[in-house]
Amino acid sequence: MESDFFVILHFMSKNKLKKFDEMATFSNVYQYPYAVLESQGGCPLKGIWRSKVFGNDNPLVLELGCGRGEYAVALAQLFKDKNFIGIDIKGARMWSGAKEALETGLTNVAFLRTNIELLPSFFAADEVSEIWLTFPDPQMKKVNKRLTGARFVSLYRKFLADGGLIHLKTDSNFLFTYTRELIKANSFNELVCTDDLYNSSFTDPILSIQTCYEQQWRERGLNIKYLCFKLNNNDPIVEPEIEIEPDPYRSYNRRRRQETKQSRTKL
Repeated sequence: MESDFFVILHFMSKNKLKKFDEMATFSNVYQYPYAVLESQGGCPLKGIWRSKVFGNDNPLVLELGCGRGEYAVALAQLFKDKNFIGIDIKGARMWSGAKEALETGLTNVAFLRTNIELLPSFFAADEVSEIWLTFPDPQMKKVNKRLTGARFVSLYRKFLADGGLIHLKTDSNFLFTYTRELIKANSFNELVCTDDLYNSSFTDPILSIQTCYEQQWRERGLNIKYLCFKLNNNDPIVEPEIEIEPDPYRSYNRRRRQETKQSRTKL
C-alpha cells in the first residue's frame, strides 16, 4: 500500500516536470525569474504587452489566480476585441489553458507565471483595463492574503487604468460580504452586485462561462456571487470594520466544518 502511494507520487512528479518542460516551449507563456526582474528594473514587456505580445492596442484584461486557465481562455473566445492574460504561480495547472489556446489558434490570450505580489514589476501605470478574480480563496483568517483586501487593491491601483474594472466571482458568502463592505468603506463605485448570479436579472455573455469547479459547486447548491466595481478615488484604502460570519465549509475541499469537527471528535 505504501509503495503504491510513492509510485503515484513519482508519476505525478514526472507529469509535472513534463508539463514544465513543454510550457517552456509555448509561445503564449511568459516566465521571468526574480533575478531578471531585479536586474532589469522589471519585466522587459512592462508597458508594451499589447503591442509586443498581442500586436494591437485593445484593452488588456488580467485574470489573477487563473488556475488551469479555462476562464481566461473562455473570456478570450467571447471577447475578441480584448487581450487577456491568465496569471498564476502554479505552472502545472496553467499548462492546460495555454495548450488549449495554442491548439485552437487563440491569439488574444497569454499566460504569465508569477506571484500576484510582483505584478507592478510586470505592468505599467494605466496599462490594465480590467481585473478578474475568479473563485479566489476567501482567506477568512488572513486579511492580508485576500485578493479583494486593502493590500491587494492598493497594489492593483499601480497598473489599473482610471475607471478600470475589478470583477469578482465567488461561491464564498464571506468573501462576497467582505468585498461589498470594503467597497462601501472606500466609496468605490459598485456597478453590478448579485448574490445569486444565475437566478438574477443580470444578462451578460459571461453567464455562458462556467469552470469545472463552478459547475460542481452549483450542483451542490452553492449560489454563485458576482461583483463588478471600479476604484474612483486616490485616498488610502481602508479595511472595513465589521465582523463577518465565516463560510460553513472549507474553501477548496468543500467539507462542512461541522462535519470535520465531528469526525475529529470521534477520533
